[in-house]
Amino acid sequence: MKRRGHDPESVLRIAVGVFNERGYDGTSMEDLARALGVTKSAIYYHVPGKEQLLGRVLDVALDGLFTMIADPRASTGRAITRLEWVVRQSVTILVDRLPYVKVLLRVHGNSPTETRALERRREFDRFISALVKEAAGDGDLRPDIDPSLATRLLFGTVNSIAEWYQPARGASADQLADAVLKLTFNGLRVP
Repeated sequence: MKRRGHDPESVLRIAVGVFNERGYDGTSMEDLARALGVTKSAIYYHVPGKEQLLGRVLDVALDGLFTMIADPRASTGRAITRLEWVVRQSVTILVDRLPYVKVLLRVHGNSPTETRALERRREFDRFISALVKEAAGDGDLRPDIDPSLATRLLFGTVNSIAEWYQPARGASADQLADAVLKLTFNGLRVP
């Protein structure tokens, strides 16, 4: 979309901002047109509808995670080392793509686009759960905590960052990742 200085990336950035402000279901094409400074017909000329914009937003959030787990550092070496790297990278991706991740974390499967995104999230969760299970099998993680539960707790911690983190006032992605790793892998108690 090239009207009034908009390209596909700027349209997506503005749309994700409106989705976060109003909620996806509470956002109309009129709201998007107003935020973009164009007519609704100008949007429809380039995008079939709001759901296609949502799909692009969700892909930005999810594609980073799948690029990460395709990296050899996620699949070679000791499982605990890979898990720590994946957690660190997940925090960095969340911070780098914060508005997109916020939308992703709020989808409930109310449309085919949301259902597809949730299935991709489950695929990512299965990858992480297998990695946690492997690290436990290697003796590097506690064997008395179910890997699926550990995965949910670990990534619940990572995902919670999206609810409170403010880049202008918060720690860097590296500082956040360090804190998450220390807290989740070492706990709060002083040894």
